[in-house]
Amino acid sequence: MKKKIEVKTLYGPYKVVLEPEPDMGGYMITVPNRSDVISWGKNLAHAKKMAKEAIELSIEGQVLIAAEKVGKIVFRKSHVLA
Repeated sequence: MKKKIEVKTLYGPYKVVLEPEPDMGGYMITVPNRSDVISWGKNLAHAKKMAKEAIELSIEGQVLIAAEKVGKIVFRKSHVLA
C-alpha cells in the first residue's frame, strides 16, 4: 500500500509517495511535484533520507542549468567555472 508523507528539505517541505517494492524490498520513492525525482530506500527511515537528498539534488541541478542558460556559469568536462 502506498504511503504519502511530507519530507522537509533545505528548500521547504515536499509531499512524497512511498510504495513498497516487492522484488527488492524497501520502498520506491516518487515526488508528485518533481517528476524527475525517483529513488529507493531499504526501510522507511532510509527512504525519507533518500527522498530528501534526491529532491535537494534535483533543485540544485535545476538552478545550475538555469545559471548556465543565462551565462552565469560555464560547464566544463571536469569542473564548473563561475
